[in-house]
Amino acid sequence: MEKKFGVYICTGCGIGEAVNIEKLKKSSARAAKVEADNIRVHQILCSPEGLEVINNDIKEGVNTIIIGACSPRVKYEEFDFPGAITERVNLREFVAWTQEPMTDDTQSLADDYMKMGIIKTQKSSLPEPNILPDLSNKILVIGGGMAGLSASLEAARAGYQVVLVEKEAELGGMSAKLYKETPRQYPYDKLDEPRIAGIIKEAEANTNIKIFKSTVIEKTEGQPGLLDVTLRNNGTSETMRVGAIIMATGWKPYDASKLGHLGYGKSNVITSVQMEEMAKKGKITRPSDGKEAKKVAFIQCAGSRDPNHLPYCSSFCCGTSLKQAKYVREKNEDAIAMIFYKDIRTPGQTELFYKNMQNDPGVLLTKAEVTGVSDAINGNLYVEAENTLLGEKIKVEADLVVLATGIVPSTRASQEYLDGLTAAQKNGDDAKKAYIESTPKPNPILNLTYKQGPELPSLEGAYGFADSNFICFQYETRRTGIYSAGCVRQPMSMSDAADDAAGAALKAIQCVEHVAKGIAVHPRAWDTTFPDPMMIKCTSCKRCTDECPFGAIDEDEKGTPFFKLNRCRRCGTCMGACPERIISFKDFSVDIIGSMIKSIEIDEDEFRIVVLACENDAYPALDSAAINRIKINPKVRIIPVRCLGSVNLVWVTDALSKGIDGLVLLGCKYGENYQCHFVKGSELANYRFTKLQETLDKLQLESDRCRLLQVAINEYDTLPQIINDFVERVEEIGPNPFKGM
Repeated sequence: MEKKFGVYICTGCGIGEAVNIEKLKKSSARAAKVEADNIRVHQILCSPEGLEVINNDIKEGVNTIIIGACSPRVKYEEFDFPGAITERVNLREFVAWTQEPMTDDTQSLADDYMKMGIIKTQKSSLPEPNILPDLSNKILVIGGGMAGLSASLEAARAGYQVVLVEKEAELGGMSAKLYKETPRQYPYDKLDEPRIAGIIKEAEANTNIKIFKSTVIEKTEGQPGLLDVTLRNNGTSETMRVGAIIMATGWKPYDASKLGHLGYGKSNVITSVQMEEMAKKGKITRPSDGKEAKKVAFIQCAGSRDPNHLPYCSSFCCGTSLKQAKYVREKNEDAIAMIFYKDIRTPGQTELFYKNMQNDPGVLLTKAEVTGVSDAINGNLYVEAENTLLGEKIKVEADLVVLATGIVPSTRASQEYLDGLTAAQKNGDDAKKAYIESTPKPNPILNLTYKQGPELPSLEGAYGFADSNFICFQYETRRTGIYSAGCVRQPMSMSDAADDAAGAALKAIQCVEHVAKGIAVHPRAWDTTFPDPMMIKCTSCKRCTDECPFGAIDEDEKGTPFFKLNRCRRCGTCMGACPERIISFKDFSVDIIGSMIKSIEIDEDEFRIVVLACENDAYPALDSAAINRIKINPKVRIIPVRCLGSVNLVWVTDALSKGIDGLVLLGCKYGENYQCHFVKGSELANYRFTKLQETLDKLQLESDRCRLLQVAINEYDTLPQIINDFVERVEEIGPNPFKGM
């Protein structure tokens, strides 16, 4: 479109007191190639009167808008002008609130920010949504347990068609094995009847839900809105199109055969799952001789919270053992239940049930580390423990021992297989072939046709749980349009799984609705841009297909990449990865950011530092620092990027060749306890950056001029000092030798 520019400067919130507005108008006019008198200035641009000025100009043909005012993270509803290219320049937080007023440095900073905003609009195009034809808004739910049934009902009640697939012959999953449930209502002293039967009945009666039993997923291909899923049932296959998928495939008990040190393998040592089945059949008896058990010992964290087995808490085991202790007491009032725990964890209202069980004289609860289970006489067993509440070792006799085994997600076996395959592949094709031939392949769940693999990738430290963003975005996986719910996502109780399923259903609904409008699903849930590669220049290096965190790029039979746009989350990682720089978005490209960097005014006597700040943690942290009026060195120019994964290293070249003295990549923390909004962006940037620093050292251009810094959003109070320290370090090194060339 032919652009007609409108430049607007707000003087409110201290901006007018911080900079000379007339000088700012003149510098902005030169950059925008408009008359200074045509630049609008208003005291409160976000007010109805200020917005009327902009809207009147739009009626007169203005279609490219630059607003110098507050942070783009605020007032976004007020400054939303559909059909116009709009760029927000952060004069309030990054100038007025973080700089000394009316100094040359502050004026220069404001000039540069306005100039960069204008350059960006000159280089940008108006985004248009990409809406693919023949989209489906049907939701596929995999798994017919509590989570799967709840997700199906929630989506169906919202008016969406649901396909529910269960691999077993009956619905209910692990919930169907229960004898009773922990209390659900005050005073939390009586066990409740399982509710799963009623939920199954409701799902089967709902006309929006089509149920397939004894069915598995043979193949999943396509992208959100266009997911073609092939179901296999009794040897026959059927393909249907769905818009989004909820994976609620549940859990299985940890392999108790690995718990020999706790006595498993002895005839009178059982698991909590076996105990549930026993109680459902009738009396609590010893497997060895069928005699009624009168002294039952429960060992908590059997395989959980153990670095040699499952390092995590399995969530509901404590509640389950308390419930099963009540089975013992209700079925025989003379029986005794003994619970040995590391810690009792009963969140929420379950705590009241725990307190009620403490008052039962036939229930013994003691904190202890069980060290072994050995044989006693007459088929009985000794439970030996130390670190008890009494501070001494104990040895207790029981005629039945129940291990509260931990849980593993149904996805774990597939993940372990894929991890092993990746490890073998690093040693060459022969090692890969040997691994495939010698290792039993687990039962697949999704059977994706994605280039990056047939199942969901798991984060390091996620232990196979199908949850790629447990900090930022729950329910999401690293496959756009596929959501997880219940214990396949993380350990949780049945009640929590039902609530979790509702959240996953809402995310699936959001997905199909956003795809229908041609906008990103998450986290940039407003974004109508999409990657537009110039494929004629593609060398098929496979960097983009390997590095995309979400498997949005596949390859054809020749190895040429092609985008599945509805899988894309608009992070720009592919743009940062591409050595040919052929991937662009309408308002974010290698050329746009490079041109913004090159537009910065360079004074031979002044240092200039560029900070490429991730929009998700770093930029909000900088805003928060400004709100608290913490000063930032005026030599610094902050440019937001979608993710550090989107940073193309040519920007470093652009900055250094321009004469910029130092450059910081400021992004999210990465590692097991932190997460990038786009999962791997900061980690990828760090990997690329190490290569860059080696190159700088070889060129005898100090690598200390470029740094990658990690920041959490709540570290706003220390962030300005971190940046200021970097500026001081660059000043120690000295000016960029390319300055003035």
